[in-house]
Amino acid sequence: MSVGIIGGGVIGLSIAFELLERGVEDITVYDPDPSAGAGQVAAGMLAPTAESNYGEEALQALMLESMGRWASFAGRVEARTGHDLAYRAEGTLLVALTGDDQAEIDRLVGYYRRAGTPIEPLTGRQLREREPLLSPRVRGGAFAPGDHQVDPRRLLGALRSLPLRFAPHKIDELSTLREDVIIIATGAGSASLTGLPVRPVKGQLLRLRGPEPLLTHVIRGVASGRHVYLVPRADGELVIGATEEERGADTTVTAGGVLDLLRPAADLVPGVAELALAETLAGLRPGTPDNAPVLGRLDGDRVLVATGHHRNGVLLAPVTGEVIADLVTRGTTSVDVTPFGAGRFT
Repeated sequence: MSVGIIGGGVIGLSIAFELLERGVEDITVYDPDPSAGAGQVAAGMLAPTAESNYGEEALQALMLESMGRWASFAGRVEARTGHDLAYRAEGTLLVALTGDDQAEIDRLVGYYRRAGTPIEPLTGRQLREREPLLSPRVRGGAFAPGDHQVDPRRLLGALRSLPLRFAPHKIDELSTLREDVIIIATGAGSASLTGLPVRPVKGQLLRLRGPEPLLTHVIRGVASGRHVYLVPRADGELVIGATEEERGADTTVTAGGVLDLLRPAADLVPGVAELALAETLAGLRPGTPDNAPVLGRLDGDRVLVATGHHRNGVLLAPVTGEVIADLVTRGTTSVDVTPFGAGRFT
């Protein structure tokens, strides 16, 4: 069997990895610029709790399915490639600065509890016991032990080292490909090949650096109504993100975007202001009308699609890879992806 994967980002390469694990070796990955994908800009939060929203129960179930696979997925990728993915399981702290921010987090904690995801409310003092560099103004928050992190750039580096055939070509017509199976995983650029309503959603992100880690846990904070996350790496890097902007395909980093991230981050963790600003960047998430991915067959048995992962591409990579690889090799999958079929839009 020969397989052509259009898109060399986290999703496309995770599918390729699972196909290799199932013995499929004739795989070509088509991508003219792999560094332009959303994975290069992603922070790597694996957050089935904190990324779940009201009315998205089917998506949350899929996120939990994928989270349950992440430790095994990371271990298998590391074993096959020899790369360290920096997978970390310290959990995530939800942090509120003001009384209004606390009320918002309290509402979220109630929702997470009703959804059955583990969450532990914490006072401001309890938060500072876990993270001493949090501002003394922090009112309270919660601990989400099931929300972990990975370094997406390390993940991409590992997956790109796999024995795959890489073709730096832009595919405009599926009819030009001769593989037995074609998989479309082009993220924010999927609309032209699929006809699906996948749009680019801009996100700006900052990478700061210090001599040592400023934090231990991922911080998801609300500061005077402004949302921000801080993701620490073991080497002293701190990733701060991310804006969410409907700006089409624009990837300009703006002063306002940087300010919107730095201000709440420094309000919650004042030490952020002392770090070196190492990189500012913007990427395009693939959004859909219901914020959920599109997974499965697109056109008969030959063409499959895996796109529209929006904010959760890294989190959903293991389950997406498994589902698509199973459909290619077995024709069926044990994961219920009925809510995520292309037919819901067509």
